[in-house]
Amino acid sequence: MPLVEAALLDILACPECHTPLREDESAEELVCSAESCGLAYPVRDGIPVLLVDEARRPS
Repeated sequence: MPLVEAALLDILACPECHTPLREDESAEELVCSAESCGLAYPVRDGIPVLLVDEARRPS
């Protein structure tokens, strides 16, 4: 089951670098597709939390 609807995912972008996001269903996150950024935003109760302060930095 997708984390967010496909139509919504098509218009969402990383708030930090404005690159499209992709789903990581196993981690329940939306991840920036830019290699230089890579921030991972949590999805809580089906709602993406697109706040840079809430994002997980890549390790």
